[in-house]
Amino acid sequence: MELSPNRVREFFINCSKIPLLLLLLFFFVCSLDTLSSAFQLAGGKVAGDIFKDNAVLSNPVAGLVVGILVTVLVQSSSTSTSIIVSLVSSGLLEVRSAVPIIMGTNIGTSVTNTIVAMMQAGERNDFKRAFAGATIHDCFNWLSVLVLLPMEVATGLMTHLAHIVVTSFNIQTGEDAPELLKVITEPVTKLIIQVLISRHLFADAHLSDLTVGLILLAGSLALLCTCLVLLVKLLNSLLQGQVAKVIQKVINTDLPYPFGWLAGYLAMFVGAGMTFVVQSSSVFTSALTPLIGIGVISLERAYPLTLGSNIGTTTTALLAALASPGDKLAAAIQIALCHFFFNILGILLWYPIPVTRVPICMARALGERTAKYRWFAVLYLLICFLLLPSLVLGLSLAGWRVMVGVGAPFVGVTVFIALVNLMQAHSPGHLPARLQSWDFLPRWMRSLKPLDRVITKATGCCSTGHATGDDQAAPINAVTIPVDPKIASTQRKADLAYDNHVLEYLDETKPGVPVFKLKGLERCNSTPL
Repeated sequence: MELSPNRVREFFINCSKIPLLLLLLFFFVCSLDTLSSAFQLAGGKVAGDIFKDNAVLSNPVAGLVVGILVTVLVQSSSTSTSIIVSLVSSGLLEVRSAVPIIMGTNIGTSVTNTIVAMMQAGERNDFKRAFAGATIHDCFNWLSVLVLLPMEVATGLMTHLAHIVVTSFNIQTGEDAPELLKVITEPVTKLIIQVLISRHLFADAHLSDLTVGLILLAGSLALLCTCLVLLVKLLNSLLQGQVAKVIQKVINTDLPYPFGWLAGYLAMFVGAGMTFVVQSSSVFTSALTPLIGIGVISLERAYPLTLGSNIGTTTTALLAALASPGDKLAAAIQIALCHFFFNILGILLWYPIPVTRVPICMARALGERTAKYRWFAVLYLLICFLLLPSLVLGLSLAGWRVMVGVGAPFVGVTVFIALVNLMQAHSPGHLPARLQSWDFLPRWMRSLKPLDRVITKATGCCSTGHATGDDQAAPINAVTIPVDPKIASTQRKADLAYDNHVLEYLDETKPGVPVFKLKGLERCNSTPL
């Protein structure tokens, strides 16, 4: 078959896009590395002072919040974990007191991919998928902490497990933990900035660390945004037609029956391996976010990849602990193992049984909400990673009586609203007539629309394109990748039960069977937010 000149030109253009894609990915990783250094320069002294306050860290809740805030400040869980390990090995901090801080670093490190998702706010549908893919990491970490932190405080489960492993093996020390990707990126990032070393771009500038950090922060964020926008455009142009179908089939399709349920665990191994290669869970999950946004990777497949990334970053911590001196080895490995067991126990809680995959539902709901109100993404970041942790830290420092007095009613109301929402959606007949909908509440207590109007008037551009009436998003011209109906059907079945008959949902209906709506389900649109 004779090839036309247009097809030959198109082939060479597509081939030239691949090295450009790799170059953009390289600078994307460099921008993340520089961003971490910028945060360390701007806030590293504050982070060190916080970690030195042992009276604060002895409180588990305060320790958790400190881990979140410091990791958000330095944009690197590795940096936070290194400080924690050094404090434990020097005797300034007990292992059991350090475990809540480790949990906090796990939450704080997920802020990076949430920021990356905000770069796709231009297209509503892409933003919805990207934000859901980014926040699935947050949801998993928060849910795991809500269950495992009280368990650790009450029983010391992870501390005891780590101690048993440390005392059971005679592990030899190493020289240096491997840094695979940094071998490639360090020549560039070291030209820009080196923490605690005097040979870099700002060596002779005679500027303070804070000033240099703020300059680098602005520059790295600009580079991050530019690389991400260009990456998304390149991916959209490359992943079209048959190429998109093949990639979707490879990534999102499960294994043949009866091994379909193993596909998620295989994705975990891939996520762990890739995170080990790039030495950063933030880099891996941030690279996943634009792929989720353009629809190449489904949310259901991104979930096990993210969980695998959590495991991969703990493997890096273990290797770093093995490089510790002999007198610090036991404590370093014990803390690293606590981090590992936290993620393993979290996976056992929120993955094996399909009905327990609550983070997927939570992330999807956040994505839907953000698609309607784009300013909600900024509000989410401020509340979850700054305001709420700061409030909890202040209450914990005021004493346990104050914290219980304020926190218990708040938790009780939150649990009550969640239970009522579930019953409204699934069994409204068991609720009193007044609670079968939230229409009796003022509009501002059950909808974001009043706040949206205020923000829209204040900014003039934050929330455009909403449909009137039921807050429906307006149609957009987003780039969508065609999905084979057979693949979509298989994916739906996999989402429900992963081809495992023991775990199948009993109420799954066959295509073509009429489904009758139950009276009263339409009031689900009025649930409080």
